[in-house]
Amino acid sequence: MTDSVTVETRESVTIVSLARPDKANALSGEMSDGIRDAIHAATASGARAVVLRGEGKHFCAGFDFSDFESLTDGDLALRFLQVEEMLQAVFYAPMPVLALVQGRAVGAGSDLAAAAMKVVAAPGARFQMPGPRFGVVLGTRRLAYRIGPVAARQIQIENRPVEAEEALSLGMVDALADPAGWDDLIQDFATKYSVLEPGVTEALADVTRPDTRDADIAALARSVAPPGIKDRIAAFRAASARK
Repeated sequence: MTDSVTVETRESVTIVSLARPDKANALSGEMSDGIRDAIHAATASGARAVVLRGEGKHFCAGFDFSDFESLTDGDLALRFLQVEEMLQAVFYAPMPVLALVQGRAVGAGSDLAAAAMKVVAAPGARFQMPGPRFGVVLGTRRLAYRIGPVAARQIQIENRPVEAEEALSLGMVDALADPAGWDDLIQDFATKYSVLEPGVTEALADVTRPDTRDADIAALARSVAPPGIKDRIAAFRAASARK
């Protein structure tokens, strides 16, 4: 595992923590691969449930742009594909996955929450998905799976923040809970979602979630393929900084 992702095992539950609080847990390539590998390792170890959480004030600030100036269009495209592989590992995990969200969940961070089977947010949490503003279509189908295609399209076109209460009403999150009680919540999740035999849990997942892996990779690849993605992202970041 990498320094940016930590893993804790509590009986049959694997807790995967995003561990870059100084960067608001922004997703580097290393972190994306670390989360993906942690899900695969949990599957191999027979974990009955997985919990995703972020250290510090924020769940995940999205794509890590700290090395942006050194990246090429090709580097950026590859990084987005790494993120999609990570999101697919979470969404198609054979065991239930719980995401605990506090603070900001932006871009790929919001997509990461949407990929979980169950999402609990702290009061005051905020979700936002700016990717389409610079041409990237990432995670949209999974968001639509949770809240419906029209609402998903509206939110992404508008690029507006979705506060915790609205996220609850839309179905982006399943419950609101103060982080002070999250340890008890993890235990309750482990108890409720470890009742069935693993094979039955996996079979239920397979018949209740659409398998759109190839279509999602293809849609993302088409959106990042046009030349100039770095310029588009730079323009978006500059416009956001002026607001």
